[in-house]
Amino acid sequence: MDSSLNTLLWQQFGATIDMLENAISACPNELWNTESQFWYKAFHTLYWLDYYLSDTPKESDYFPPAPFTKSEFEDVMPERVYDKVELLAYLKFCRGKCHDLLSGSTPEELLTNRFVSEYKDLSILELLFYNMRHVQHHTGQLNLLLRQGMIVPPHWVSRTKESL
Repeated sequence: MDSSLNTLLWQQFGATIDMLENAISACPNELWNTESQFWYKAFHTLYWLDYYLSDTPKESDYFPPAPFTKSEFEDVMPERVYDKVELLAYLKFCRGKCHDLLSGSTPEELLTNRFVSEYKDLSILELLFYNMRHVQHHTGQLNLLLRQGMIVPPHWVSRTKESL
């Protein structure tokens, strides 16, 4: 078993992304667009996951993939409700970015390269931990919404099955 820092980070961050995917996939249509805003919480999580994995930390330089807009930076709701297919495609895109970052960086680069934005100045390693905690926090919220909607939430994922 590969026990390199990057592999260990991927196993845990990948598991976090898997748990988010499982929560989104488990959400029934009748819970998607209600007062609880399940879809929006999922979108918010993916937007920041994507941004914190980007190599363009300045907000003015960052653009999420279509059909998504910079609404999170503008502190407004998106113009429309994103459907589950769109958000699962966004999740797949983000998973690829995370995988590519970890497979294409050395542990030394993760420690020395920095993400410097208008609001944060963190090493890439610290940003990965920050980002993973943010995703897991909102995944917990989504699982709570599933429970409140009488849906059995997905099981805990110990580590991703996808290799680095």
